[in-house]
Amino acid sequence: MKNQSYLLVLLLALISTWGFGQTEGLATVKEDFKPAVTNQPGKEYPQVNSEGRVRARIKAPEAKNVQLDIGGVKYDLVKDENGVWTGESAPQDEGFHYYQLNIDGASVPDPGSRYYYGAVRWGSGVDVPARDQDFYALKNVPHGHVHQILFPSESTNTSRRAYVYTPPGYDTDPSKKYPVLYLQHGFGENETSWPNQGHANLIMDNLIAQGKTKPFIIVMTYGMTNDIEFGKLNEFDITPFQTVLIDELIPYVDMHFRTLANRDNRAMAGLSMGGMETRIITLANPDVFSYVGLFSGGSISPDDLKEHPDFKKNVKLLFVSYGSKELENPGRGPWGDPRKNTEAVKKAGMNTRFYVSPGTAHEFQSWRRSLYQFAPLLFR
Repeated sequence: MKNQSYLLVLLLALISTWGFGQTEGLATVKEDFKPAVTNQPGKEYPQVNSEGRVRARIKAPEAKNVQLDIGGVKYDLVKDENGVWTGESAPQDEGFHYYQLNIDGASVPDPGSRYYYGAVRWGSGVDVPARDQDFYALKNVPHGHVHQILFPSESTNTSRRAYVYTPPGYDTDPSKKYPVLYLQHGFGENETSWPNQGHANLIMDNLIAQGKTKPFIIVMTYGMTNDIEFGKLNEFDITPFQTVLIDELIPYVDMHFRTLANRDNRAMAGLSMGGMETRIITLANPDVFSYVGLFSGGSISPDDLKEHPDFKKNVKLLFVSYGSKELENPGRGPWGDPRKNTEAVKKAGMNTRFYVSPGTAHEFQSWRRSLYQFAPLLFR
């Protein structure tokens, strides 16, 4: 019950930060807008300028009020004589953001944007160009494959979906086996989030091409066994998902992919809720995982090591990361200060790394960077 209480407090805290990190202001807008890279083919809007402002446009001649809703902050759009509404946000943090349009009180996706699953819905997303976006850019390098699989889950009486990234060269050498990272999404997202808005496959392709990481498999699955609505987070129970992961998904992956099926070659990481799931599951199963990554999802404390001595003995790396703006936000939950905790368990003898994503909050740019920093440390 204590772990479930930790998870509940984390989720409540994180929802309160979804609008965190957005800069308000009425400064003059720079007119150097360009179509976002996340737009549907041929769509000119939304657009992003060099300040990180997002400009939306939609034709709705009968509408009385239209707003751009990004990061939980609403910005009024203005209608012209042709019934076209246009307006822009305050500067946003670089990286990926969920957003929607509000038309006369109805929140709807922007028809100009590609759709992403996040904030408990399929909806719009926009990428504000980042100064370091090269590490997840699509390049002329060997590419791996992202497979969609359906695996049987007796515990939930259904077939569940996962996405499996296999690295370049996987299909050319049938004798080679690979380590595996189980990588979890955050609350309100699903198994599509890491390969879509997270660009996990492109991050890996580029790292492998540069010789910065060992090739390994990544498995991404839905981290919940029941649908949770806002205001009902107390209904979430991690125990069924732990059963799905440990007793069903891992054996399926080991049977159907060429894995090095042992603790030394298995890692788990996740962002936000997925980080907290990783925390709970790896503490409870130190015989299953040797590498642990918590991206904006709590930390491991000295008290945790006392309660779970095998975690310290078996885990080869504990990686903890946050966006710099998250660390400025008080109240990170009952697990205490993540930086101090990580330093404390390092002094206790664990191999730990603490990474801070500069200039970002609780958002995907923090987590893209976290995966980029975490991957080269695995399976060495």
